[in-house]
Amino acid sequence: MNNLNGQVAVVTGGAGGLGEAICIGLAQAGCAVVVGYNSSEGPARELADRLPPVTLPHAALKCPVTDSAALAALAAEVQGRYGRCDILVNCAGTTRFVPHADLAGLDDALIDQVLATNVRGPIAAVRALQPLLAAPRADGRSGLVVNISSIAAVTAMGSNIAYCASKAAVDNLTKSMARALAPAVRVLSVSPGLADTDFVKSLDVAWRNEQAERTPLKRLALPDEVAAAVVACATHLTFTTGTVIPVDGGRPLA
Repeated sequence: MNNLNGQVAVVTGGAGGLGEAICIGLAQAGCAVVVGYNSSEGPARELADRLPPVTLPHAALKCPVTDSAALAALAAEVQGRYGRCDILVNCAGTTRFVPHADLAGLDDALIDQVLATNVRGPIAAVRALQPLLAAPRADGRSGLVVNISSIAAVTAMGSNIAYCASKAAVDNLTKSMARALAPAVRVLSVSPGLADTDFVKSLDVAWRNEQAERTPLKRLALPDEVAAAVVACATHLTFTTGTVIPVDGGRPLA
């Protein structure tokens, strides 16, 4: 059940902290991984080069999720290289820290950027790759979309109000897409709590420690744990669609 040999996965935002861990996890399970990037071409290519070798070659491909024409080109490239796409992980996202009470600091440009990347981006990526994801497979498996959400969708606490709203929208569109695309494609959300990425490690230590202390398991999520949940969606949760898989240490219980 763990064997994804011969399958192809596209990971948007693949060179980021969570994206990198997800790419590695999928490659370890046997997937050929397309590391999707927007501006991080160098890190994406370096990651693709060091992923564990599998049956098919890995690749790093341009994947700006706010550009539908570029996503169509990506889908054509994937079709040409592999002839298939079995898994799409929508990991690309953006945000900026703005205190929730500072509505003046939540400018229109930031709101538009967050919603375009975090909400329209996953929809556009699925739209571009739907024909490949929905194609019949010899093993009878459905295609799979995993949207990377956030505990902020539930707690309404996060880097800013627009970000929280965007992740709530991601969980909602996961349900809508799962209904619309079944049975050919399954759609799931993986919803981490605060993850111990390099970006988070660069933030105030006291604030990070406070977040860990307020989590019942008393630590932050590891990127590898988020990646393991994504891989499980493909290998073990094969009769699951339209739901949210939390990887949050029980934080909503606090």
